[in-house]
Amino acid sequence: MLPEYSIWIGNREWTKLNERIWSGSFTNAHLEYGGKRVPIRIRYRGGHTRNYPKKSYELRVGSRTYHFNAEYDDPSMIRNALSFRFFESIGVPSPATRHCILRINGRSQGVYLLIESVNRAFFRRRRIAARSLVYAENDSANFALASPVTGKRKRSLFEGYKLVIGRQADRERLKTFVRRLHRLRGKRLNRWLGRRLDMNNYLRWLAGAVLTGNADGFDQNYALYEHRKTARYRIVPWDYEGSWGRNCYGRLVDADLVRITGENALTDAVLSDPGARERYRKLLEQLLEAEFTEARIMPVVSEFYERIAPDIYTDTTRKWPPDVFDGEPEVIRRYIRDRRETIRSEMDVLKS
Repeated sequence: MLPEYSIWIGNREWTKLNERIWSGSFTNAHLEYGGKRVPIRIRYRGGHTRNYPKKSYELRVGSRTYHFNAEYDDPSMIRNALSFRFFESIGVPSPATRHCILRINGRSQGVYLLIESVNRAFFRRRRIAARSLVYAENDSANFALASPVTGKRKRSLFEGYKLVIGRQADRERLKTFVRRLHRLRGKRLNRWLGRRLDMNNYLRWLAGAVLTGNADGFDQNYALYEHRKTARYRIVPWDYEGSWGRNCYGRLVDADLVRITGENALTDAVLSDPGARERYRKLLEQLLEAEFTEARIMPVVSEFYERIAPDIYTDTTRKWPPDVFDGEPEVIRRYIRDRRETIRSEMDVLKS
């Protein structure tokens, strides 16, 4: 059986919460788990998913933050968890996850995915010294000079980001990073990127996003932080519900949806260097050999399924019927097979 978390919220506070679905304001409540009951602040989280009948929540317990994701569009309920487990396996620190049952005022809301927040505690647990942290909140976080919506120059090169850790100087440093990304060329660009970007982390993150097929993972759905000791930017994945053969709305997609070279301006700059392209190509070959395989991934899928299936079958809040849930391991297996073939067929693009 999955662990249970209970939220207790008064009628007046519940009304406030539902009147301000898009406001981002917190409402007072209590969280009960393991026999303990503590005061919390709660709000809805997510983008288009806030319009769904089953919503996702962000909870603040003192200085700690928890994300309860409904995973409403994902019939497998495991794509986020599977993606973050995969990223960890290839050396990219990623949020921890835990499936659970969520109750509100005694009424079951069904199966949820509890996701670790990327914040100071995230870095402290991993003994990572982070000087600053920004969240990529929308498509404008694509490292480009122009807005993807208007096609015109952005009013601010910090457009699309939210500063979570840091000060104005850290905001200005990221703007300078984006600006120089477009001003430098050739060897000067490569040398500068070597000083300001953790290339090992970035290429592994890029490989993870490309292999799992998250089309939204390049211009949002990531966190960017500066490593204090090296002064280099590093990246953390976030929100990978649209992956492994389905998009963020749950629709089936082809295995070639995401190109091998990714989709943002920073990746274009990184891969303009023949040395970086070759390093990335070798990394992909290594991952295809050892990590991105049915033999390595499908046991993880089975592990998740064995854990959540009994509660999924009795969960009446789900968008998808049980027979679709039952078929998802095969969807993921087929995606792995097709994606491996697609990546191998595109590998020549990376040759100098």
